[in-house]
Amino acid sequence: MDRDQILITLRERILAFATSRLSRDQAEDLTQDVLAVLHAKYPQVTELVELVPLAFQVLRFKMLDAHRKALRRGEYNQESVEEMPLTDTGDDPMVQLDQKQRVDRLLTTITQLGERCRELFTWKLEGKSFPEIQQLMGQTSINTIYTWDLRCRKQLLGLMGGSWE
Repeated sequence: MDRDQILITLRERILAFATSRLSRDQAEDLTQDVLAVLHAKYPQVTELVELVPLAFQVLRFKMLDAHRKALRRGEYNQESVEEMPLTDTGDDPMVQLDQKQRVDRLLTTITQLGERCRELFTWKLEGKSFPEIQQLMGQTSINTIYTWDLRCRKQLLGLMGGSWE
């Protein structure tokens, strides 16, 4: 019997043994790996009496390696993604209501401020910098804008009852 015929027979035996312990796909993969190792590293072994124990020893090593790899990756205790609950990324309805009430209260309070403070807050909310606001308000000193900002914030906080909440 030539080496190719021996390897075909040996492949069937290796596959049957691996399938008895693993899934069919894994067994096919391991069988191919074993035959590749025999072909690459042991071309000098041609007798069936030597090939069978060698092939099964390589198969056992390959199976242990696959088991260690699956254990290291945590494949034995994986949960199905379909069974896991989806997390709600949105805010809690209570938090949303609280935020809406705070914003409404803030907007109502801003209407009670003077014209200069309302303009200052509007430009700040638009993302304008203090030097830009200085030019818009026609002031020569930026410190005046800083002072107005401080006073307007204090006035707003006072109208809101001393708390932003």
